[in-house]
Amino acid sequence: MAPKRAFLTKGFGVHKDRLASFELALRDAKIEKFNLVTVSSILPPNCKIVPREEGIKELGAGEIIHCVLARNDTNEPHRLVSAAVGTAVPVNEQNYGYISEHHPYGEDEEKAGEYAEDLAATMLATTLGIEFDVNSAWHEREQVYKASGHIIDTTHYCQTALGDVDGKWTTVIAAMVFIE
Repeated sequence: MAPKRAFLTKGFGVHKDRLASFELALRDAKIEKFNLVTVSSILPPNCKIVPREEGIKELGAGEIIHCVLARNDTNEPHRLVSAAVGTAVPVNEQNYGYISEHHPYGEDEEKAGEYAEDLAATMLATTLGIEFDVNSAWHEREQVYKASGHIIDTTHYCQTALGDVDGKWTTVIAAMVFIE
């Protein structure tokens, strides 16, 4: 039952109703026609990350799909909202990796995305026994993680938006969607 493929997606929506705003964010991310079941943060062993367009072609309307979902919303004008997922993939594909979600207020795409990426990489590094200084900056730890020879890749996917000027609900999402 472990997925063999997954894809990253993101989107945003604006509407007077909170739920409709979420629906529009799902549409923007191209995953509105699926029944989403959120799961925790494990990237299964041997799970390949494919382009969104390739992954969506394999899914049918109404299908129950699993995903790691970051979601944030606001109805405060001009309030910056972000939703990010970060991934950390081990060199040994027989091992599992990590996916993290982060959904802050007031963080731009770079800051929110790097935070999510750092979370995923740190979770993987601790399971692999990689020693690092928790107080060092993300870019320093990233080099330690990759130099260890255990982590092949880290990345993030982030969506940000400013709250609608008229106070409509603004929703942002970022997700890792699994293909079973």
